[in-house]
Amino acid sequence: MFALYVVLLLVCASVFVNGWTDAPNAITTVISTRVLSPKAAIILAAIFNLLGVFMMGTAVANTTANLVTIGTGRNALITLAAAQLSIVIWAVSAWRFGIPTSESHALIAGLMGAGISFKGIEAFNWEEFKKVLIGLGVASVLGFIAGFFITKLIVLLFRRANRRKSNTFFSWGQIASAALMAFNHGAQDGQKFMGVFALALTVGGIFPVTDNLIIPAWVKFLIAALMAVGTSIGGFRIIKTMGMDMVRLEKYQGFAAEIGASACMMGATLFGIPLSTTNAKGTAMMGAGAARRFSDVNWNIVKEMLIAWILTFPGCLALGYIMAKIFNFIF
Repeated sequence: MFALYVVLLLVCASVFVNGWTDAPNAITTVISTRVLSPKAAIILAAIFNLLGVFMMGTAVANTTANLVTIGTGRNALITLAAAQLSIVIWAVSAWRFGIPTSESHALIAGLMGAGISFKGIEAFNWEEFKKVLIGLGVASVLGFIAGFFITKLIVLLFRRANRRKSNTFFSWGQIASAALMAFNHGAQDGQKFMGVFALALTVGGIFPVTDNLIIPAWVKFLIAALMAVGTSIGGFRIIKTMGMDMVRLEKYQGFAAEIGASACMMGATLFGIPLSTTNAKGTAMMGAGAARRFSDVNWNIVKEMLIAWILTFPGCLALGYIMAKIFNFIF
């Protein structure tokens, strides 16, 4: 039971860090375009993250829980604990430098590394891992394309519109698109972590083993609440990096980026494909900025972000492996 409590505590810490370093991406543009104040945007994000967790099923949660075969009992709990601690270490280190990282990829890589420490490559469920690779392509490539072409379409449709009226329209539009973005963040990242939380309760013997995870409402509410608290405490450094340093968007571009990223995320969620909300929103913002002028995007910041994204998989895989070995020695 002590090991189970440690795992649940570490999952809660990971969710808090996700809100701290990842959830701010959902409200970056609506703050940077000054449509909403940070306080109002955080309240909006908290509400719609919660709705996303509750309303979009559990397909992503089940995919995440089945990525690695960990069995039950002591070794399974050590695997989960090691994966969660690797996320916290990686995300806080990146946050220190204001670099947005993908907690989704950190979670997946941490689970893989911890699983390898006990069962080697045989721990992987390759059918589920294929979905991760699909999600990587959707977030990184389709996010940019969607942001770019939706921005171009808006420019074409509103080329003769009054600028003041257009700004008013897109101000309201951004509130709606930011809410949609937060909803999809809850549906994606919320599901991943509630899946791990429920998996811990299952391998710890609290919930029965079933084909599909049992995820009660209180688990969903806990995950959403922890994300909201994390966003309110530490998200502003990430907001500055993406919404001010990487690219400065106008209201119509912010709207386009949020709609493009949300479309990618919602499609992936419906098919149970885990993807990085950071990658989806970040690349959509790059596309929206590049649609006006490529020089509007600070490509040096983009390069730093891409390096962090690329290093997340091997870095967290190694951390998960090392943490599992340490925990196995301690416990």
